[in-house]
Amino acid sequence: MPNDAAAAMRPLEGVTVLDLTQFLSGPYCTQILGDLGAEIIKLESPEGDLARHIPPYFREGSSLYFHAINRNKSSIVVNLKSERGLAIARDLIATCDIVVENFRPGVLDRLGLSAAELCREHPRLIWASISGFGQDGPYRNKPAYDMIVQALSGGMSLTGEPGGTAVRSGIPIGDLSAGMYAAIAALSAMVRRGITGRGAICDISMLDVQAAMLCYQAAYFLHSGVVPGRQGTAHDSIPTYRGFTCAEGTELVITANTERMWRGLCRVLGLDHLADDPRFVTNRERHQNRAALAELLEAAMRRRRADEWVPLLEAEGIPVGVVNTLDKVMADPQLRHRAMIEEMPARAGGPLRVMANPVKFVGEPATASIPPPVLGSATAAVLARHLGLAPAEIARLDREGVIATAGTPADA
Repeated sequence: MPNDAAAAMRPLEGVTVLDLTQFLSGPYCTQILGDLGAEIIKLESPEGDLARHIPPYFREGSSLYFHAINRNKSSIVVNLKSERGLAIARDLIATCDIVVENFRPGVLDRLGLSAAELCREHPRLIWASISGFGQDGPYRNKPAYDMIVQALSGGMSLTGEPGGTAVRSGIPIGDLSAGMYAAIAALSAMVRRGITGRGAICDISMLDVQAAMLCYQAAYFLHSGVVPGRQGTAHDSIPTYRGFTCAEGTELVITANTERMWRGLCRVLGLDHLADDPRFVTNRERHQNRAALAELLEAAMRRRRADEWVPLLEAEGIPVGVVNTLDKVMADPQLRHRAMIEEMPARAGGPLRVMANPVKFVGEPATASIPPPVLGSATAAVLARHLGLAPAEIARLDREGVIATAGTPADA
């Protein structure tokens, strides 16, 4: 393939994914795959993905929640509660490389879409299941949402101010990370399939993912038996890796995590005498005397504004960042330079702006995204292209309520 053609081809072009997901974890997974070039066929019920109805709205009846996680997809409406609808779904699965679903365990089995059965029929099929607790175990049948797994995993016990109550992460890390791991699992299975010819069933538990993300916190506990607590912005082990409040009230975070940075921090703050103070001479001593050190650093940081501290700290090579609100994030020159705000044409109501795919392939042009789909807008085209259904047959199925070829007039 010529180099220019290879550069224009996205990595997953030619891969077909049947998306049986709704809300957040599954749609986030399939959006990642769609951003990388896979064809995403989003199969929805006649009512549509429930995320379509979650405010706030892009305009009346058009959910920004849905818009943020459903670009680069085609929407088809198939009634899986009908025999013919179920048969259509099974026929579509036979044409796909990957199926992604986030139903509770057992739901699709009862509908007649068993992963085990379908993967036996189609040995190359890759099936990715996302659920709260996985397909087995004592919690298998429990319902779960993002905050539930944040709590059960222990993550919330580590988030918040010392002595305060547990705090949910400001972003839905339980859902998003499960979606990312599902994408990793499906792509890993595809690489192996290229060697062995064999597909896989990938079982992704939101709780498992959150537990895995405890990372070194879990390792500390497993080896010491000490239960870590909430530290606010502070690091458990590095007292100069934390947030401070400046003179005007702006919050600033500093990560002075080496001895060189520690001495530089002392110089910038006018606290040169602390560099060789026996209480703070190494990180071990600073950790042992962190309360006393915190008091001294906090008092010093309150003497200047954040916009004064940032250049001084950066000149010493100390990583520093203002705690931005979203209005400042969206105006950030680095994110603007990296084209991290994507604007897509909308069918009505003005352009749609969302966060872009963060994956950049060096030397390759960015590919314009397809806006999130109208409910059922691709039903006829997908059934004709993938299953060879004639227009008359599609029209009949539409009249009988097996499929829908047009949804609401909303953008999404």
